[in-house]
Amino acid sequence: MYATLKNILSKLIPKKSLIKHEVKLRSLFYFFYRGSAYECVICEKKLKKFIQNKNNHSICPNCGSIHRVRRLWMILKNEFLMDGKVVLDFSPSRSLFRKLNSIRNIQYISTDISGDFLAENKFDITQLEIKDEQIDLILCYHILEHIPDDLKAISELYRVLKPGGKIIIQTPFKDGEIYEDFTITNPQERVKHFGQEDHVRVYSINGLENRINQIGFETEVRTYYKEPKPYGFIDETIIIASKKQ
Repeated sequence: MYATLKNILSKLIPKKSLIKHEVKLRSLFYFFYRGSAYECVICEKKLKKFIQNKNNHSICPNCGSIHRVRRLWMILKNEFLMDGKVVLDFSPSRSLFRKLNSIRNIQYISTDISGDFLAENKFDITQLEIKDEQIDLILCYHILEHIPDDLKAISELYRVLKPGGKIIIQTPFKDGEIYEDFTITNPQERVKHFGQEDHVRVYSINGLENRINQIGFETEVRTYYKEPKPYGFIDETIIIASKKQ
C-alpha cells in the first residue's frame, strides 16, 4: 500500500511540492497505522507497525524516519545535544532536519550539495565555507562513501571542529579491507560493486577508523543491537571521532 501510494503521488505531484506538503500528507497516511505496539522516537507517534520497504528499512508512516535515523536521534538526545552547541549536519533526513531545526537551544547548520535533501546550505565537504574551529558536533551519516577524496573531507571536518568536538559517522560496512576502485564509474557497475550507483567505495570498520585516525582524530567504535523495545531498531555500528582538546 505504502509503495503503491508513494509511486502514484510521485507521478502526479512534483517532488518539491511533495516535500513541501509531506507532513500533512503523512499525517493522513498515519491514520491507517495508528496503534500501540510500536513507537517512533522522532515524531513520538504510537503505531500498530512500521512500514518495511524493499531495502528492508523500517519506516515511520507519520514522519518518514528510518531505523538508523531514529537510532541517531536517540543517541543525540541522550548524549550530545547540550545547550549552546553548534551542530553541522550533512544531507539530513527530512524527519531529523525538522526535529533538529525546531530545537532553539542549539545552533543547527544543515547542508546538502546534491539538492536531494532539506538543507539551508550547499557546502562542499572537501572545501567547507566555514572558519576554523567553529563546530561542536558534526553528523556525517552515509556521506563519506560518496566522496572520492575522503581524506580531504575528513581533514576539512577536523579543521572546522572545535577542540573537543566530535563527529558521529556511519557508512555501510563490510568485513576485511576497504574496497574502492575509481575506474568503476558506470552506475550499474557501482551498484554491483559498492551497493549503490553513487557510492565510490565500501568501508570496513577498521579501514575507516584508520583513515580517521590518520587525520588526527581519536575514535570510538560503538555497536548498537536490536533491543526488545518498540522503536524499530536493528543492529548497527557507528564511529565517534573526537578532536583532541
